Amino acid sequence: MSMNILSKGTEKSFKVIGGYFPDMEVLNLSGNFCSDKKPAAVNWIEGRGKYVVSEAIVPSKIVTEVLKTTVAALVDVNISKNLMGSAIAGSIGGNNAHAANIVTAVYIATGQDPEQNVASSNCMTLMEAFGEDLYVSCTMPSVEIGIVGGGTSLPGQSACSEMLGVRGANSRTPGANAKRLARILCATVLASDLSLISALTAGHLVKSHMIHNRSSAPSIQNLESEPSESNRLFTHCVS
Repeated sequence: MSMNILSKGTEKSFKVIGGYFPDMEVLNLSGNFCSDKKPAAVNWIEGRGKYVVSEAIVPSKIVTEVLKTTVAALVDVNISKNLMGSAIAGSIGGNNAHAANIVTAVYIATGQDPEQNVASSNCMTLMEAFGEDLYVSCTMPSVEIGIVGGGTSLPGQSACSEMLGVRGANSRTPGANAKRLARILCATVLASDLSLISALTAGHLVKSHMIHNRSSAPSIQNLESEPSESNRLFTHCVS
């Protein structure tokens, strides 16, 4: 999210101010109020980076036939889990099912700073009945994201950004591509949270993991009789 250029500008500002106040002493370039890569209430309250809201109306037929549950049940579970449960835990910005999963995946794929997932995953997922249908929204007030510099120029990450239509700076409307990527991210979080809450409500979560997310880790017995150095390390880690 252009932290390096912000640091450069801040340092330049110090030099200019120092010209007027020769006795000024700069203790540190960053006072940590930025709370970069750290959880903080200030990001949840005032926002940081992009402030994004995504919304959707899901027809009751889709809720019943595809998500295998009901609008009333989804609303009830979302309140109990994402609102009440997170409040009991004292969570800051954690009123969601698993926004961090999506944020981290998209950040790695598009060359963002993965560690900025800390604040960028701040998200509130809400669900309400809208007539017979379901209204769902995700509010993400501190999406720290950019489309130039750093890892965004790597071949693989650049290709992913190209697929999303956000590669590089937008020459006609500066900042438009970063805003578009933030909107894509928030919409994906909404879809993913709806999916997870539906699976929890219908009681399908564990069953689906057992079927689709099982892998066999190498066992000690399957390792070479005279293990290589890398296998010795693996053996030590799994012991």
